[in-house]
Amino acid sequence: MSSQKTVGVMLVLCMVMTTTLHASEMDDVSCSEAILSLWPCLPFLEGSLPPTPSADCCTGATNLFNKANTTPIKRKVCQCLKDASAKFGVKPDRAAQLPQLCHIQLPFPISPSPDCSKIE
Repeated sequence: MSSQKTVGVMLVLCMVMTTTLHASEMDDVSCSEAILSLWPCLPFLEGSLPPTPSADCCTGATNLFNKANTTPIKRKVCQCLKDASAKFGVKPDRAAQLPQLCHIQLPFPISPSPDCSKIE
């Protein structure tokens, strides 16, 4: 009987630890997640059609920047998007239009030039 209780307690502890770990991972944003969130924006950001960002683009941007809610995460996302914007040929004028067209406020510009260490 005691071995069954031990197994039961261990299962509960494993579930709690897994839930806690999963929750802490969800608080962070990986670079690949940031890029995937803005992937629908790529045609707009590269300067091709459409002349405005799609609804999927704005949804992805909104979700990403809602998740980037701490200074370390903002800096990490900033650096990721800084590197990606140079790699993907993001047009600075289009990137500057994105927040206004999607009705969001960004803590930093999407461009190859921000100093991400100064993001608060």
